[in-house]
Amino acid sequence: MSTTPRPDDAGGQPDLIVAARDGVTTLQLNRPQRRHALSLSLLEQLDEALAAIAEDKTVRAVVIASEGKVFCSGHDLGEMTGRSEEDYQTLFATCARMMQRVRQLPQPVIARVQGFATAAGCQLVAACDLAVAAEEAQFATPGVRIGLFCTTPMVPLVRNIAPKMAMEMLLTGQPISAQQALSAGLVNRVVPANQLDAAVSELTDAIVASSPLTVSIGKRAFYDQLSLDEETAYQRAVAVMTDNALRHDAQEGMTAFLEKRSPDWTGS
Repeated sequence: MSTTPRPDDAGGQPDLIVAARDGVTTLQLNRPQRRHALSLSLLEQLDEALAAIAEDKTVRAVVIASEGKVFCSGHDLGEMTGRSEEDYQTLFATCARMMQRVRQLPQPVIARVQGFATAAGCQLVAACDLAVAAEEAQFATPGVRIGLFCTTPMVPLVRNIAPKMAMEMLLTGQPISAQQALSAGLVNRVVPANQLDAAVSELTDAIVASSPLTVSIGKRAFYDQLSLDEETAYQRAVAVMTDNALRHDAQEGMTAFLEKRSPDWTGS
């Protein structure tokens, strides 16, 4: 899969770099001069890239990454002042669509967080299925400090961490450390910066080793049942697991286990 890069307005470099290797596609935010801020153009590019990945059966996992001291600083405030109601609606709706696409993607998405993740950048981490952070990483929803409450970042944030902690982040704008994010459930692992890529690879390797069909069935079922009461969740889970068990990959996996051999996944 490839996308046509669009040059960033400041440097002539693509503001999203798409790289694929061994079943893993990396989407690298590439606006260092703007602290990897999510301009409308970058949001659109991410949305388009994710839509293409959803249809690409060679992609088994996705990593969202950047370089430097900032993972993502949120919306680009330089293009947000003095806009019309329609402009704001378009920007926030595009962002919401992209964040939801991360969740709806058949493939798992991992945030590789090497630095600050603020506002919509924190939202992006929360929207990902998994997140690995360097020890130096910090997370914040500081919109309240500039008069613009982080209402859309709040949506996935409160679905990751306890409501009172989320509310404290939203009301004070104070950052939390990587270790606090780990304790809160916002990230899965915290490692030294020089081990960040290895930690991400450990997760992607495990994902790629499993049936892509089974992974996609499981990811969808996970999010589908979250908002259901326990009885309804079990009903949904029974139906999904029954369907899963009838698929070729499940039969192959169980047979391979009994025969003490590696399974041959077909994605069916």
